[in-house]
Amino acid sequence: MRPPLDPILIHITPNFGIHWYGVLIITGVMLGALYAAWRAQQDGENPEHVWNGLVVAIILAIIGARLYHIFSEPRGGMMGWSYYRQHPIEALYIWQGGLGIYGAIAGGALGVLLYAWRARLRPLQWLDYGAPGLALGQAIGRWGNFINQELYGPPTNLPWGLIIDPEHRIAPYNDLTTYPPDTLFHPTFLYESLWCLLVFIALAVIAHKWKDRLLEGDIFLGYIIGYPLGRFFIEYLRPDAWMIGPIAAAQLFAILCVVGGVVLLVVRHVRAQATTPVAETAEAMPDLESSPEPEA
Repeated sequence: MRPPLDPILIHITPNFGIHWYGVLIITGVMLGALYAAWRAQQDGENPEHVWNGLVVAIILAIIGARLYHIFSEPRGGMMGWSYYRQHPIEALYIWQGGLGIYGAIAGGALGVLLYAWRARLRPLQWLDYGAPGLALGQAIGRWGNFINQELYGPPTNLPWGLIIDPEHRIAPYNDLTTYPPDTLFHPTFLYESLWCLLVFIALAVIAHKWKDRLLEGDIFLGYIIGYPLGRFFIEYLRPDAWMIGPIAAAQLFAILCVVGGVVLLVVRHVRAQATTPVAETAEAMPDLESSPEPEA
């Protein structure tokens, strides 16, 4: 399969236009926010907080995503810190690509926390509303990588392999003597998109069916565990991965997120179970001070 579309949806000038990548990201963000607003309304909360907080979350998510990319060192000739420290002004050129999802998650979560603090909301509750929508947005936004002919993996003989035009290939796959023009590559973007869709469905079902058993923050922790778990294995298929020693940076962050998320989830629920019987016992005990005096 080959990307059928021009990456630029609308050409405004020869060097500027509206890109499919941006349209798909915005579509994913809006659909994710619609889900979060619906969940808030189901709980009797004001869904307007989702739209108000979304502005802050998006701004900080873009900043975080860009910083992650700037300070990374991707392989395959992709631009990273070695390039941007010599061309600092180009660090602002986000339209040329280069956004890291872990930076976006950190920045977006910080935006939610800041808005919740300002609006005097419970931050974990609103992070729970947003987490499934974040996964949905990622599932949609990843298709921008398909149109841009990026985020592909090594060669494959599988029938769903991608044909990547030579001008979009990175080293070592840009050697046409070894990898001819009709070479098929793993659609890594598709694997991540499907995984994110699965994470969205799982979190949405859990939030609906087991609502009474959850603590505030559990759904957000579910995302912190779920998305990186899949990303860890998908990263093996990325030739442009930023490596820290023998391991990809995204895999290292995934391990930290999964382990940290599981530990937090378990500890929170163990503590909740340890305190609940005490509270119930206290409620069940008779009020000795108000008990009538025994007759002599």
